[in-house]
Amino acid sequence: MSKTDMTFIHAPSVYDFRKKPIFYGPVSDVIPSSPVFEMYPVGFMTISSHLEAAGFKTRIANIAVQMLDSERFDVEKKIASLDADVFGIDLHWMPHAHGAIELAKIVKKYHPESKVEFGGLTSSYFHEELIRRPEIDMVMRGDTTEIPTVMMMEALQKGGDLSEVPNLTWKDDSGKIHINEFKFSMDSLDDVIFDYGTMIKCTMRNGDIKGALPWAGWDKVPLTSVFTVRGCSINCAECGGSHDANGRVVCRKAPAYRSPQRLADDMEMIQSYFNTPIFIVGDLRQKGMSYAEEFLDECRKRRIRNHVVVELFNGATPEYFQKLDKSFEGGWSIEFSPDSHDERVRFALGKGYTNENIEKTIQNSFRNGCSRFDLFYMNGLPHQDRESAMDSVRASKRLWGLVNREDRLFIYNAPFAPFVDPGSRVFEEPEKWGYRLRARTLEDHRRLLDSPSWKHVLSYETDCMTRDDIAEVSYDAALLLANMEYEAGRIDSKTLNDRCERTEFARDLMHRVDEIMMIQDSAEREARLWETKDEGTRMMNSTVCNKKDLDWDTGSIWSNAPRIGLTLAKGLLKR
Repeated sequence: MSKTDMTFIHAPSVYDFRKKPIFYGPVSDVIPSSPVFEMYPVGFMTISSHLEAAGFKTRIANIAVQMLDSERFDVEKKIASLDADVFGIDLHWMPHAHGAIELAKIVKKYHPESKVEFGGLTSSYFHEELIRRPEIDMVMRGDTTEIPTVMMMEALQKGGDLSEVPNLTWKDDSGKIHINEFKFSMDSLDDVIFDYGTMIKCTMRNGDIKGALPWAGWDKVPLTSVFTVRGCSINCAECGGSHDANGRVVCRKAPAYRSPQRLADDMEMIQSYFNTPIFIVGDLRQKGMSYAEEFLDECRKRRIRNHVVVELFNGATPEYFQKLDKSFEGGWSIEFSPDSHDERVRFALGKGYTNENIEKTIQNSFRNGCSRFDLFYMNGLPHQDRESAMDSVRASKRLWGLVNREDRLFIYNAPFAPFVDPGSRVFEEPEKWGYRLRARTLEDHRRLLDSPSWKHVLSYETDCMTRDDIAEVSYDAALLLANMEYEAGRIDSKTLNDRCERTEFARDLMHRVDEIMMIQDSAEREARLWETKDEGTRMMNSTVCNKKDLDWDTGSIWSNAPRIGLTLAKGLLKR
């Protein structure tokens, strides 16, 4: 296998999940990836693009996807076959606290002379704890680390001084720890190289299509994305990406935006390669309506024909939806996360819009061309008791009643799981928000992840609900939501029965695991847990929701092969 300068490795949440009896529950029912959290961060692509532009060779190895794909996939053999000066492992989201470190140990086992570098939001928060581990040589802090990573690679390969690399925490040859000044943070995202073409070309060069997939099944139901911003102007209490958390974790005083022109360029670039839906991450109105309008004008000029998914951070007017409808020839959909229909809970989180605003937003979207509208609620929020959580589900009946039966309004309900985000206001001041945290350090979270049931992984309880309460209300809410959806005429009786049976089976499995955990004899307890392994694996996806509802109608990535080939050829001719 050809050598690379830097290989990016993405780990499963828990290593090795295939050899552990784990019941994941509904922790990933409302995201594209499975409970293994096999989706790697977009930073893999942007950092790779910067390194390639600087003359370095890179590759992406999504170990988690390959482990999901085959029980026979040999992780150690795969890692041993990789050859790189630096292995970059993302610990961006806290659920990877177990798997990322275990893969780092394997890398060091087979490549003791190579450097192991960690990066991401979680890595930034826990950099001092991480750097003390023998298998980790460097931690890059920050949310715009593309240029510092190039500087790091140049220092390593040209004999430079790592102490000159901003944001880097590192160990020298004697094992002494150095924490460089955190001084690099982009004020604008216009200098970030965002190019799916780099990923395609690296994948072709390395001959490892499966290893480069963003998540399992992406090749069959692909979804691409563009990013309006890093950082956030909003301060949701539970969010590790909030304004307050960004200031604490990555020293970001203000959001860094990509200009409307560059953002539209990104979408045009994606369209040249793929006929896939494009998810615009971040509310376009966050920098002001003039930013959104300028971007939409640019999209009209470029004739964006891919379907576009737009995110809302609060309600929207008919005029805004009309502008969206005029801008995207391939249609558009909405993602909106009020989190709770209880205004008291929602206001406490920092989301200051009313239920009336939510209702008008849904109605106005469909009246002005929206293809589908996804609405998300959660259980386990500040000041939320059982009745408050169930009231969010009961509100779905009214919401479905506000629109036509053929309008594709999807309402989801899932637990706030598995962890409270480090750096969020809830994590930093749990008592203020009515939380009791069971994990504070990275190692605390690692231990929780190695639990046999999702309920035991939960890192918190609230003054309104225990872990048992949060788990039970999540299943109760799922049953009620399915019945509401049936009464609204949106699913048939077979779908209703299938979802209810699956939900009750999942609840029963959780109770069985609870009973097994009470067994004092460790050997008997382990044996009984293994008896649940197959059932737990079967319940990995769509535990309480129909996860296929999250898919947008599109062809497989392979149907885009002629388009990809033509675009790559045009790029070569331009040279």
